[in-house]
Amino acid sequence: MTVMIVVGALAVLALITQAGVFAVQRAHPPQGRMIEVSGGTLHVVDIGPRDAGLPIVLLHGASSNLEVMRPLGERLAKTHRVILIDRPGHGWSTRVSLAASTPGPQARMIEETLQKLGVQRAIFVTHSWSGALGARIALDHPAIVAGLVMLAPAAYPWPGGVGQYNYAVTTPVIGPLLAHTITLPLGLLLSDSGVRGVFAPQAMPESFLKDSATRLLLRPREFVANARDLVTLRAAMAEQAPRYAGITAPITIIAGEADKTVSTHIHSQPLAATAPNTKLIVLPGVGHMIQYAAPDLVIAEIEAMVGRTAQGTAAAAAN
Repeated sequence: MTVMIVVGALAVLALITQAGVFAVQRAHPPQGRMIEVSGGTLHVVDIGPRDAGLPIVLLHGASSNLEVMRPLGERLAKTHRVILIDRPGHGWSTRVSLAASTPGPQARMIEETLQKLGVQRAIFVTHSWSGALGARIALDHPAIVAGLVMLAPAAYPWPGGVGQYNYAVTTPVIGPLLAHTITLPLGLLLSDSGVRGVFAPQAMPESFLKDSATRLLLRPREFVANARDLVTLRAAMAEQAPRYAGITAPITIIAGEADKTVSTHIHSQPLAATAPNTKLIVLPGVGHMIQYAAPDLVIAEIEAMVGRTAQGTAAAAAN
């Protein structure tokens, strides 16, 4: 009898999850175009004038999608071509291989996407998890990186691990079962408080969950993909961190002194001390969501990077 009750409850939760996925996807449909690359299809939003110099590519972190970067992107798009990308497995992008959870394969997929868009060189703006991704693009595909502006970047292995549910969801058999039954209903109950914690000590904008399409994360396939990104990141960063001194692109890092999600002490400060040609800005009293806490400063530093790389290009051409 107990087994039948459990099976019945899981069946009901699976139906609720299917209905929830339908509702969430209907509320947040894709806003851009799909680019097929080796290993998946990436969803890209391409806005702003095409003839305004170097494009600016915005890459979101974990547990999110390109909409998290859109407010910043729309301001920049008034005078620049801006390309927002759902990372492989996130938002409306797909990925075929389990190995594509780490920065190396994702860097290759993003580089291929930009080549298909005709982008030979760009400024990359990264947030959180994508700090490791931006660094990997600069290491593996240096020709396409004119400069990096990194917001609260993850860059090095950190003590401890990630939330236990990430390990559970990436466990064979158990993981898919959890993802297709309890993740979405439970996530709908907890997402508000969880996201507020990421913004702390700043307040989360009241419309953030709706505007950022964050609830797309609760779909089974994306939740599992995000969990794999988090579970595999430490080892991936341990592998690439010894190479950071070889990054040739100029870097600006903006981090929050009060960031409890990605420690500035563990990540931003060592990266700034290792990668050449790096500028570090640490904001007192600011948490993890730099692009929301200090958007004017972020845009000013991106504009400064655009000017810096334009001067470098002009000097190289003169020589």
